[in-house]
Amino acid sequence: MTDLAADRGEPEVVIRPDESSAAADAAARIAASLADAVARRGRADWATTGGSTPIPVYRHLTAEPLRDAVPWDRVHVWWGDDRVVPRDHPLSNRLPFDEVLLPGVGPIPMGNIHAMPIDLAIGRTSSPDEAAREAAVTYESALRAAPLARDADGFPILDIVFVGIGPDGHVLSVFPGSPLFDATGWVEPVPAPSHVEPHVARVSLHPAILAAARLPLTVVLGSGKAEIVRAILEGPRDVRRLPSQLARRAGAVWVLDAAAGSRLRPGTA
Repeated sequence: MTDLAADRGEPEVVIRPDESSAAADAAARIAASLADAVARRGRADWATTGGSTPIPVYRHLTAEPLRDAVPWDRVHVWWGDDRVVPRDHPLSNRLPFDEVLLPGVGPIPMGNIHAMPIDLAIGRTSSPDEAAREAAVTYESALRAAPLARDADGFPILDIVFVGIGPDGHVLSVFPGSPLFDATGWVEPVPAPSHVEPHVARVSLHPAILAAARLPLTVVLGSGKAEIVRAILEGPRDVRRLPSQLARRAGAVWVLDAAAGSRLRPGTA
């Protein structure tokens, strides 16, 4: 099993003046990484996220020149986690992709869009927790069937894992003290958290996905997360207490706007 608590170096930390420029920087990195992956391997595999974080990034990806810089028909899109709600629900992590990115870039074949099968699981089961378990099993099967390289510990290597962070330092749906650290599956159900909103069941990739990724990309916008950003990037390493520190590693990139990076000491970025 991967030693997720190991000191694996430090990420590149980039601070941009405002939300728009930070989102533009993140979008350019995504576009370049996707294009490079296709050039090298014939396909790109990208795990994206939900909530408000990806929306400005998606908008830059749908505009020239980035829209035309990516061979979108060779891009495979996965999700790092999702909530047990219908696809068109405001809490769905797929919704920003459906409403912003997909209409703007167009030619991503439907077979390349690997959304977590939440809707199907909801229709087949009687409780959110059961739906999360069923969706996790189905999604893991899809991920294992994909032609992905694996790291030394057997976890799939995705070209990009794009994440935000939670106010408690969580990443994906890996919360402080999460049992996912000791799980063996690639995809796991997560009971509804009681300490942070929204209080809904979830499905999440294993935290080792961030250790295996070619590019873990964390984007944080706004002053509301400035203090937790400081704790994650400058504080002692304890990934079980601050799971977002899984993305504090060499080869990772953190893109912050000035507000989110306002508590970092000079020299961190």
